[in-house]
Amino acid sequence: MTNGDFFKNMEESIINMDKTEAAKLAKEAIRKGIDPITAIEKGFAKGIEEVGRRFEKEEIYLPELVMGAEAMTAALKILQKTIKGEGKEGPKTLGTAIAGTVQGDIHDIGKNIVCSLFVANGFKVIDLGADVSTSSFVEKAKELRPQFILLSALLTTTMPAQRDVIDALKKADMKNEIKVLVGGAPVSQEWADKIEADGYAENAIGAVNLAKRLI
Repeated sequence: MTNGDFFKNMEESIINMDKTEAAKLAKEAIRKGIDPITAIEKGFAKGIEEVGRRFEKEEIYLPELVMGAEAMTAALKILQKTIKGEGKEGPKTLGTAIAGTVQGDIHDIGKNIVCSLFVANGFKVIDLGADVSTSSFVEKAKELRPQFILLSALLTTTMPAQRDVIDALKKADMKNEIKVLVGGAPVSQEWADKIEADGYAENAIGAVNLAKRLI
C-alpha cells in the first residue's frame, strides 16, 4: 500500500465515522514512521473537512457530525502523544499560546488540529478545551502571560464571544502584550478586523505561519 492509499484510508475512516479504525490507522502511522503532522494534514484532516462539508450541505446531520468528530479525536489523541514526545515543548519554544473554543461552542476538532500543529512547530500550547468562558481566557492569560491567544468559533452565534475576550483583555490592560488570533468556519478577515483581532487564518497551517510572522 502506498502512502497515498494509506492517507486515503485515514480520510475515509473519519468520513465513515469509524473511531476504532481511525485509532488503528493512527497507531499504524506511528509504526510506519510517518510524520504525525503529515498524517493529520494529508489524511485525517481531509476526512473531517469532508464531514463538515456534508453537514453544511445537509447531506448528514448533527449525530453524524459528532460521530465523525469523535473519530477524529481518537486519531488525534494518539498522534498528539507522538508530537509531544518529540521534545518540541522544551525550553527552546517559539512562544506560548493559550487555545480554546469560545463560550457556548462545544466544537473543538479544528482547534485540536491547530494546537497539534503549533506544538509541532515549536510552540508551547495550553489547550483550555471547548466552551471556555471569557473570564477563563483572561485568568489564564494573567497567569501565563502568553504570546498568543487562539480563539476558535464554529457557530455564527458564538462568534461574538471572540470579541468579548478581546474586550476583556483590553480592560485588563493586556491586549497590547498578547496577540489574539481568531478562526473557525464562519470567521473571516473582515470579522477579525472588526473586533480588532491581531490575525485570522483559514486553516491550521495558515495560523502557524501567521504566528511565526507575528513573533
